[in-house]
Amino acid sequence: MDKYEIIKQIGEGSFGKIFLAKGKMDNEPCVIKEINLTKMLVKEKEASEKEVILLAKMKHANIVTFYASLQEKNKLYIVMEYCDGGDLMKRINMQHGVLFDEDQILSWFVQISLGLKHIHDKKILHRDVKAQVVKLVLERGLFCPVKHMLEKFCIYFIIIY
Repeated sequence: MDKYEIIKQIGEGSFGKIFLAKGKMDNEPCVIKEINLTKMLVKEKEASEKEVILLAKMKHANIVTFYASLQEKNKLYIVMEYCDGGDLMKRINMQHGVLFDEDQILSWFVQISLGLKHIHDKKILHRDVKAQVVKLVLERGLFCPVKHMLEKFCIYFIIIY
């Protein structure tokens, strides 16, 4: 964990916490999922290990990128891409009832479908697909002002215990 600087905690679940961090070498933002292994049954620990193996295999533009994993002091750390645009549910709520443009919906649908297809092609079933696990990455091009940001959706891939 000495390669990363924790910025703040951004989430918490029954088995652990999620932190926004940045790499000390490259200053790149990332997310670190900290899983407390001491509270887990053997079966749950095995599922966590499988999650890491599967995340490492998921290399696709529309799946949150896995960077690394490590284990220290009965804790498993999973380092992943930081999705700076929040999730699809947050994006929907920001509309305050205003409908999205059809082209935008089609673009997002295609991206989500491509991510799911990649997972399914590897004979893996994502058992928790919902707006909260579809993450938004805001891509800023070199000559792209903030109001013309490209939006790319990624599926957060996780095994449900």
